[in-house]
This record gives sequence, structure tokens and C-alpha cells, in this order.
Amino acid sequence: MNSKLLESSRDLKDAVLDVTVLAGDGYMLPLKKGQILRLVDVEGNQSGDVQIYNANDPTERYNANNTITAQANSMIELGTVIRSNCGNAMLTVIADTCGEHDTLGSGCSAEGNVVRYTNKTRYMHSCRDTFVRTLENYGLSKRDQTCNLNFFTKVILDDKGRLEFADGISGPGKYIELRADMDVMFLLSDCSQLNNPCNDYNPTPIRLLVFEK
Repeated sequence: MNSKLLESSRDLKDAVLDVTVLAGDGYMLPLKKGQILRLVDVEGNQSGDVQIYNANDPTERYNANNTITAQANSMIELGTVIRSNCGNAMLTVIADTCGEHDTLGSGCSAEGNVVRYTNKTRYMHSCRDTFVRTLENYGLSKRDQTCNLNFFTKVILDDKGRLEFADGISGPGKYIELRADMDVMFLLSDCSQLNNPCNDYNPTPIRLLVFEK
């Protein structure tokens, strides 16, 4: 048995919230300390780009450096404590049937699409635009964007410092569960990137379920 994988004992009927986010859409989810969030890769190989904020003080937010340094691992996996720019625990991974999730790759942007995939992709969907549109609904702005996580996605760092998207690490119905260690705002951009294999070139929905315990 893979020690990085652990199924949850929670029953879907016990969820207090059940939302399906379509590819290209954003969703801001408030989580109270102690609540459990399950993200489900509905059809498989979909990238869920995420930013996380302290619900009571959004200047405290997810920090990739603190998270990676504390666990000496660049992947999000079972047991990972996701940490803020203040070093505080925000979320802890308590169940996972996928295995590895990325902290290295930035969310796609109009500028990044042009650099990587030529100018014809400038006006295609980007997670950075989705983040900004959603943040503005909560009194935040483009300046409040921070590093993001990429759930159900693996980015490989080779010995020359190059990043490559790994294909096919997830599958239909794979999920990850996280326990909120503080009150947080969990911002999801369900990525519609068509130019690399993070979505298997076929963007699909992500389901969010919240449990009280």
C-alpha cells in the first residue's frame, strides 16, 4: 500500500456543503477552524489552482516557502501542514487518494500563456484572471494575489532547474481532504488551461464538499 494514500471514512451524505465548480470558474469558500474540506477531481486529471487567506486577516495568506521548508518537501501530500507567511498552520492534509500536489508551478496568466504558447493564446482563460475577478467580490484586489497550490497536478523540477508538467497523476473521483487549522478563505480557480497536460487538454469540474468533523 502506498503510504502517501489514505481514504476518508466520511460519508458524502454528511456534507454540509456540496458545490461543483466548472472549468474556468472561481469559487471563494469560507472554512471555519476544524471543518473538513474535500476536493474531488470529478472526471480526472484536472488542475485546481488555489490561494488561501486567513479569514480574519487576509494579509496573512498561504506561503509556499514556509510550507516547503517546514516539511522539507516541495509536494503537498498526506500529512502536509499548509503554512502562512506568518508560519502558522492553515490547513492539514488528512486524507488523499491522489498522492502528490504541486507547490512549484504558478497559476496560468495571460502573460505566461504568451511566453509559453505564443501571442495567439493571450486572451485564453487564465487562473490569474479568475483569482482577480473573485477577489474583487470580497474587497480584495490584484495586489492580494499570492503563491498558489495546484491540486491534482504534479510539476517536476529536473536537475537543470526546468519545470515540466507531469501528465496523468490523478483520475476520476480522486480526492484530497484538508482540515482547517484556522478560519480561512479558500479560493479555487478550476483551471481551463488547454496548452499543457495539467488538465489532460480537457478541462473538467472540481467538486467541493465541507464536513463539520
